[in-house]
Amino acid sequence: MSIFVKRKTRDRIWRSLQQSAEYEFKRQFFGLLLVIITWSLAMGWLLALATNAQSATPSAEIGTVDVVPAQYQLGQELYLENCSTCHIGLPPAVLPTQTWKNLLQDSQHYGAQLKPLVDPQRILVWKYLSTFSRVQLDDEETPYRVNNSRYFKALHPGVKLPRPIQIGSCVSCHPSVSDYNFRRLTAEWK
Repeated sequence: MSIFVKRKTRDRIWRSLQQSAEYEFKRQFFGLLLVIITWSLAMGWLLALATNAQSATPSAEIGTVDVVPAQYQLGQELYLENCSTCHIGLPPAVLPTQTWKNLLQDSQHYGAQLKPLVDPQRILVWKYLSTFSRVQLDDEETPYRVNNSRYFKALHPGVKLPRPIQIGSCVSCHPSVSDYNFRRLTAEWK
């Protein structure tokens, strides 16, 4: 074989190898691009499902101040089952966490002797209350009455509250309080 034929054959093989390498590179690149696009679409779809699940219930139907995620709903139900049989079940946000902790631990409840909650119900109620209540300041005295709670006052700006505030007086502004709905207000406050 002549040098010319050998060179031509070698060049043809070299070009073929280059084309194969370029083709393989393009194939891998587009494969990676396809994986990234698929991943992005899947994550976007899951995120859309998650946000739609939270906004599926109109705020007027929620009732409480906070949307309660599924992992705390049983604690909320137990809280209402145990506490709202004698009085209005207050949203945890109106009292600091320390107040709720003390109320759960003490069998003396505003002059009445209560049978304390036992585990696991107590733990579920505590997780709900501690998650949705607020932090107490270090120098703040623990409030046991709603009218002494700075959070209650902060949640009612501009509202002239009766003195003393009674736990049953909530219904005068929140007519659906018996259904644990503090969002619905009387016409006077809309």
